[in-house]
Amino acid sequence: MITDSQQIDRIIDCFGFLRRKDPTFKRLFFQAASVVHLDKPQSICHEGMSCTHLALVISGTARIYKLGENGREITLYRIGRGESCILTASCIISNTPFPAIAVCEEALEAVLIPTAEAQNWMSRFPAWQEYLFGLVSERLAEVITVVEEIAFRRVDHRLAAYLLKRAESNGNQAIKVTHQEIASDLGTSREVISRILKDFESRQMISTNRGSIDLLNTRALSNQL
Repeated sequence: MITDSQQIDRIIDCFGFLRRKDPTFKRLFFQAASVVHLDKPQSICHEGMSCTHLALVISGTARIYKLGENGREITLYRIGRGESCILTASCIISNTPFPAIAVCEEALEAVLIPTAEAQNWMSRFPAWQEYLFGLVSERLAEVITVVEEIAFRRVDHRLAAYLLKRAESNGNQAIKVTHQEIASDLGTSREVISRILKDFESRQMISTNRGSIDLLNTRALSNQL
């Protein structure tokens, strides 16, 4: 149960469905909810586990990924403030095990809703039903895009797009990322990423340092798309 008024206000500010005029749902939500704090790089959920709670993120970031038999990772998506995990939501709706791995990328604060309540509210409260189905439809498009990128787009093109997007979100500062982290995000091997980055560097599009990448020629990188 969450009773602290400041904490309640923070959570309502994060999740718009709680601002709808349904006092019964809001009361039940905060009676059932608890808050958890997890540190980087703490594991959240392993493949095959039962989903006992749905986590709604207040702050921080979690990464959801698949691990292949060859040890290669592919990032499916990330969740941050005001978001939740579609795979967890799907597992709760369908009573199936979690099909991926979730881990904290940044220190995480989240609201936990027990599975029984999450399932029960689906048939009772339109605001909750709309939130969960909206979550699934929104994130499903992202997962499909990931699959299409891996299946149909060249790695050098995807890497150029990745670097440009990271630089834009970072205010065009140096990108703090390792070759292995890029490989995991793009679903390829570290060796492939290192080779392409070396090629980009030889063409003076980027400069690399340990754990960071500077973009020197964004126009040339854009031409790789």
